[in-house]
Amino acid sequence: MKNIGVLHVITDTTLQSRFTHPQLAELAIQGGADTVQFRHKNGTTRELIAIAEQMQAICTRHGVPLIVNDRADIALAVGAAGTHFGQDDMPVAIGRSILSTETIIGASARTEEKILEAISEGADYIGFGPIYQTPSKSDAETPKGLKRLRRMSEVAQCPVIAIGGITWQTAAEVIKAGAHGIAVISAVCAQRDPLAATQSLIQEIQQAKAGIK
Repeated sequence: MKNIGVLHVITDTTLQSRFTHPQLAELAIQGGADTVQFRHKNGTTRELIAIAEQMQAICTRHGVPLIVNDRADIALAVGAAGTHFGQDDMPVAIGRSILSTETIIGASARTEEKILEAISEGADYIGFGPIYQTPSKSDAETPKGLKRLRRMSEVAQCPVIAIGGITWQTAAEVIKAGAHGIAVISAVCAQRDPLAATQSLIQEIQQAKAGIK
């Protein structure tokens, strides 16, 4: 079984500019994040590889998987643990044919049909959301809510990572609704103290999981 983490921190330098991607990766891991995702929509391929190499070094040192958003080529270039494909990114089947069988592939999917399609093409986990209103995406869709999340978690039969407007106040209810884990951007990156923010989130997740058992 591949190690799909329960707290995916997606690093971001558009919502905030105090920390770099590698600094956020270090702080998140120190706070307890068990997966780091590098997501950066602009910059040259060479620039992105340079940042991803720094992040991969940090993740390797701590034994935490690095997931590269959208770019299978950059994941390959730096030896990242995986990639995550959004709905408009590379199709999962093509990503799977490029990357090794050990590589973790996540896929964003919003409907039962798309979830099953992504899994049949080789996705290891599904990113589902937005669960709540989210400040991180200007074009975000209508919130899906916990009821929809519960249904999709039953359909998926693989880990579902919930995303979209999740905070430490709502992390537990998301886990209790069936999500394997959560992915956050602003709940860590846009906070005054990203390390402490990560600690609060992982604590809520662990307590919720302990309550389910």
